[in-house]
Amino acid sequence: MAAQSSSSSRRSSASRPTSLFSSWGRHRFAGVDMRIRVKGGGHTSQIYAIRQSIAKALVAFYQKFVDEQSKKEIKDILVRYDRTLLVADPRRCEPKKFGGRGARARFQKSYR
Repeated sequence: MAAQSSSSSRRSSASRPTSLFSSWGRHRFAGVDMRIRVKGGGHTSQIYAIRQSIAKALVAFYQKFVDEQSKKEIKDILVRYDRTLLVADPRRCEPKKFGGRGARARFQKSYR
């Protein structure tokens, strides 16, 4: 039961970008049909990748098929809610270097 509720909460988290526009009008997205596949990473990172792809797809759709003003409104709504929906997090794991156990840690030096 707990696994089922966590998967449904993940699903609702993934569709959050479209639910933000309830006041703006769901009828505007009636013609938008999406299929998303994710590969790699864990469950949580896949959810964040899905959220970001939905948000970016909506902005790109409105830029290409509707007008620039509507695109700007959508973008402002998304950025006000959560900036990470449109901007990726650039932090990555720093590679290990020689002379130590990790990227920054060095082996201890003894003088005697």
